[in-house]
Amino acid sequence: MSNLLLLEDDISLIDGLHYTLKKNGFGVDVARTVGDAKKYLCEMEKYDLLILDVTLPDGTGFEVCENVRKQNKQIPIIFLTASDEEVNVIRGLDCGGDDYVTKPFKLGELCSRIRALLRRAGVTTQDRTNLLECGDISIDLLSCRVSLNHKILELTNAEYRLLCLLVRNANRVVSREMILNDLWDGTGNFVDDNTLSVYIRRLREKVEADASHPQHLITVRGFGYQWKADA
Repeated sequence: MSNLLLLEDDISLIDGLHYTLKKNGFGVDVARTVGDAKKYLCEMEKYDLLILDVTLPDGTGFEVCENVRKQNKQIPIIFLTASDEEVNVIRGLDCGGDDYVTKPFKLGELCSRIRALLRRAGVTTQDRTNLLECGDISIDLLSCRVSLNHKILELTNAEYRLLCLLVRNANRVVSREMILNDLWDGTGNFVDDNTLSVYIRRLREKVEADASHPQHLITVRGFGYQWKADA
């Protein structure tokens, strides 16, 4: 059984979510405030995925997500948001979220997204057995740590997975479709092209000396992206 932490303050929504998640085979702990969530997360190793509401009585889900990522934790995170405005979506993804669901949403869709993220996390865990190196980039698959010229990079979970995919296919063109299929479980329905562009831009800002003139993460117009090992 996969254990989830749900951070939500709407009692009526909590009841439906808790029932549905339990019925789908998930263990669920519920926090109604940021303060409660922080107490639960003192034992973060208990959880396989976090579901975070954005607006809460004593803060935001963004704050909780940022605290988790500061500890270099790669646990999957889904945001529940009442707004799908681009600024909120970008903020959620940029602070380390892996996916977002706009209220009102179908509970079946949420469960599908949870299972998709858990499958990807499981694949990543099985694959953490060696070191992936390409030029100045070194990826420790065991600890999910990335270094550039021996300096540790602070990457979100999604940025980390995207970088691994590109580096594994160094000097090959990786299509946008392939990226969406690999990172977002085959259909691409959960993430659009604009969101992928946000990930690419943010990753460039972290791995390139000059993000405006990239030497490694190259756009191949009409096809996708390429990681050049020797820039």
